[in-house]
Amino acid sequence: MSALLSAWCLLLLGLVGGSSALHIPPHQDVARVARFVANQCDWASMATVSTHDPVRGQPFSNAFSVSDGRLGSGCGVPYLYLTRMEVSVQDLQVNPQASLSMSLAQTDYCRQEGYDPQSPLCAHIILSGSVVEVNGTEADFAKDALFTRHPEMVGWPADHDWFFAKFNISMVWVLDYFGGVKTVTPEEYFKASPDTK
Repeated sequence: MSALLSAWCLLLLGLVGGSSALHIPPHQDVARVARFVANQCDWASMATVSTHDPVRGQPFSNAFSVSDGRLGSGCGVPYLYLTRMEVSVQDLQVNPQASLSMSLAQTDYCRQEGYDPQSPLCAHIILSGSVVEVNGTEADFAKDALFTRHPEMVGWPADHDWFFAKFNISMVWVLDYFGGVKTVTPEEYFKASPDTK
């Protein structure tokens, strides 16, 4: 093999594997992976129990912007900016139980690594819990967390009855490697750091 061809192959290998700017924690550190995914993702799919015909009583999934704080230093709590005019929020007013799903497919990581969004190597988490409104200093934190990551929110119509809420986590499900889904308790989750160092 010529020196030029060898150099080309090495360059190609470098581009295919390990080229992502994100450095996910080792898959054995399940709680850290969960915190990392929650911190890196700007949106989530939230499933509620529908209160609207013709799908009343059935799961209903919808996309929401989320933030647990600034990149690399999030608190782990997904915060949301919601309006009572929104159909899923109306579901939550009847039953606050929901699940929230976030995936590194939302970032450049999986695409750059060549992972399909459904691949276990494209780390994703599912949070079980409930959505509750926040106020006071926690609402101030939520506002900073969300408006920093989603600056467009600042200009959303004031007459839409917006409020800040958090996803109150009761269990964390992590799929980041082969071998099936792993569970993490809220205590393990919040004890872990989203930082990869």
